[in-house]
Amino acid sequence: MIELLTSPEVGTYLGGPRPRDECERAMPETPERRVGLFVIELDGTMIGTVELNRRDAQRRSHVRPDAAEAELGYLLLPEAWGHGYAAEACAAVLGWFAGALPGQPVVLRTQTANKRSMRLAATLGFSEVQRYEAWGAEQWMGVWSPVTPPACR
Repeated sequence: MIELLTSPEVGTYLGGPRPRDECERAMPETPERRVGLFVIELDGTMIGTVELNRRDAQRRSHVRPDAAEAELGYLLLPEAWGHGYAAEACAAVLGWFAGALPGQPVVLRTQTANKRSMRLAATLGFSEVQRYEAWGAEQWMGVWSPVTPPACR
């Protein structure tokens, strides 16, 4: 987890890497379970995370009137990029979410300059809601809505 949070490559579109000493002080020896946080593992080693968080009412770009939509986030170590792991893990998490909260939308935000994340959003079926300027760069926001299959008769 520390390698993930302190990686300059991972932090490129996230405001930069976090200082290693800060992460080491803050990281517990044994991480706690947290609903909506999933570890991506390859051959017994953590290579990234996928996260679903509820957005609060103060955040811009709301899709739902109550502004309580879920937001998808993901981080992978650079050596895991380009192998389809993010697409596979995010699709699995979205499938889990659709089963747990049928019909609820999920949003995803990324910088338009982050071409890999823009491709992943399209692959996962996110549709553009808006673009806006924040943190000195153009941001993209998309929404994903699960398709509810027709009831069997």
